[in-house]
Amino acid sequence: MLDSKTFLTPAQIVAELDKYIIGQHDAKRHVAIALRNRWRRLHAPLDMQREIVPNNILMIGSTGVGKTEIARRLAAIADAPFTKVEASKFTEVGYVGRDVESMVRDLVEQSVNQVKQRRKEEVKNQAAQAVEDLILDALIPPVSGGGLKPTAGFSTTIDSSAMPDSDYELNERTRDKFREKIRSGELDDRKIEIKVQQGAPSMGIVGGAPGMDEASMAGLQDMLGSMLPKKTRKRKVTIAEARKILLDEEAAKLIDMDEVKDEAIRNAENAGIIFIDEIDKVASRSGKGGSGPDVSREGVQRDLLPIVEGSAVSTKYGIINTDHILFIAAGAFHVAKPSDLIPELQGRFPIRVELQSLTKDDFFRILKDPKNALTKQYEALLQAEDVALSFDDAALERLAEIAFEVNSEVENIGARRLHTVMSRLLNDILFDVPDLIGPNARILITRELVDERLKSMIRNPDLSQYIL
Repeated sequence: MLDSKTFLTPAQIVAELDKYIIGQHDAKRHVAIALRNRWRRLHAPLDMQREIVPNNILMIGSTGVGKTEIARRLAAIADAPFTKVEASKFTEVGYVGRDVESMVRDLVEQSVNQVKQRRKEEVKNQAAQAVEDLILDALIPPVSGGGLKPTAGFSTTIDSSAMPDSDYELNERTRDKFREKIRSGELDDRKIEIKVQQGAPSMGIVGGAPGMDEASMAGLQDMLGSMLPKKTRKRKVTIAEARKILLDEEAAKLIDMDEVKDEAIRNAENAGIIFIDEIDKVASRSGKGGSGPDVSREGVQRDLLPIVEGSAVSTKYGIINTDHILFIAAGAFHVAKPSDLIPELQGRFPIRVELQSLTKDDFFRILKDPKNALTKQYEALLQAEDVALSFDDAALERLAEIAFEVNSEVENIGARRLHTVMSRLLNDILFDVPDLIGPNARILITRELVDERLKSMIRNPDLSQYIL
């Protein structure tokens, strides 16, 4: 994994992030360096690799400025296992809620799914051939040593030794013809009966032995489930549906799950990224002392500490060491401050990046430049109805101005405000297509149309109804 996409230089990584995220250059530089350092570590001398630990990052900024998007896009660039968690969902050990180790288990689960998907792609052609044979067998049963398998509705077994050679040849020619029809899709709507594996039944384990954690429980369930005989059931489906169902099963048979687990653990340990959002929600409030809810918040921080600094976590796929997992934490820190985190945890996030609030110019560029810009998303939605939607620059400038003004007067929710503005602007059009606005229509959004559709939003002094 780390020998492919992560050959990107820090400048190239920033360029990739620029395709989706406007501004926040400092944050992009820091995460680009952190990503490149992972590849550098694996190419350092072996005796130094263990000593080089990642510089975890703390991103500080208001909601909607791009913190989560930066981390998510970074993981996509690296093709790395990635999981996002909210610190406020965790509770100190002994209280009701998720334990902090569950974030590592989620990461390993994600890594296993990634490796499994890659392995399935590798054996896709082989699995497709096996599926084709299964479908063909359901249509034209092959001649076997014990005779010709009966088709649906027949129960007579034909002795192959009594069949003349021409019958064998006829059977093979017929199968070849049907194989061609299967490949061409000519028989996709024809129904056949196939056998599919049923999901493993739940073992219904309640409680468990003292000291048995979540991972051990899951591992025990998996082990007991694998000891049970696999059950199959018959389903009557179209050939097109059968191809999808059987392809996944046949691909799974060709994959060595032990190898998948080993590779997934290595990938999670060396390339995994855990994004901890709302880290400010578990910081003790300044000047409040250590009582009440602050006690639980500090307890969560102390539980987080060993995970972030490096420890061994038990998962149902094996033990994973967190020493070289990259942790990116983020928070708005409106009430608490980064210095309100316990000193030990602060020390584990040595890189601090402050993300800037978005300006009107930023909003304009967000609407126009990114590959997944909101305007391009709406254009794609209406293109599905054969309606051409477009925006002129003056309209985008006005939309950016309105979003900025609403953020300033009500509550600053960053780029998420654009969803509110765009939805109010286009809802009537989306409703009228295709009943009143038919195919091949062309709709140009102008500044005048923006003012007309959003005039109530602009003039209404009470804007609270527009808060997401």
